[in-house]
Amino acid sequence: MKALTLALLLCLPLPKLTPPPRAPNDHISQVTRKGGRWYFAATGHAVYCYGPVLLVGERRGGLRRVATFCQGEKPMVPLMD
Repeated sequence: MKALTLALLLCLPLPKLTPPPRAPNDHISQVTRKGGRWYFAATGHAVYCYGPVLLVGERRGGLRRVATFCQGEKPMVPLMD
């Protein structure tokens, strides 16, 4: 009887266990790279940038500090002095 029960149990299909699908991550702050730093932009917002801070010439002849390789749409963001 035990052999018959064991044979029936071994013949049953086993369900495959799969992990639940992960929800897409919409938080940019959680996807950060190493080496980045927060800066205070000239617009009054905080920006997270990976590149160096450079001095770039303005049209009026002055120099402007900009952060490079920032998250978002712009590759360079003018910084607050």
